[in-house]
Amino acid sequence: MKKDTEERLLNKNTKPTSMRILVYEMLSSQHVGMSLSEIENHFEHADRTTIYRTLKTFEENGIVHSIQENNTTKYMLCHDACDGEHHHDLHLHFYCTECGKTTCLESVSFEKIHLPENYDFKEFKFLASGICKDCRDLKTI
Repeated sequence: MKKDTEERLLNKNTKPTSMRILVYEMLSSQHVGMSLSEIENHFEHADRTTIYRTLKTFEENGIVHSIQENNTTKYMLCHDACDGEHHHDLHLHFYCTECGKTTCLESVSFEKIHLPENYDFKEFKFLASGICKDCRDLKTI
């Protein structure tokens, strides 16, 4: 998997350092957004600043997109079509108030956003909160 990760990083104009490879592979194994602290806790001897810089580099190069929820930023891998100029994450981000997980609900898309003439947006973030399917299912048992 390491060789595949190196190629993915190089395709995004990102030098594949050891930490970048580790962070990418960890994020690729997740299906929920992860905060800096959660990522840091995953690595026993990693430097917080190095992880933060890795995430910022990933975001700048279209490898991850950030999700703002409450006072926390969470990160998720982007689609291959994303780059440093355009993140294709115009979908709903859902924060579960029960389990605290944030997921991308790509079935709820905002691809056709029509702004007034002479307006260009760089990013669009939409976060909903409530109870996710897994937590709701647990309550009905």
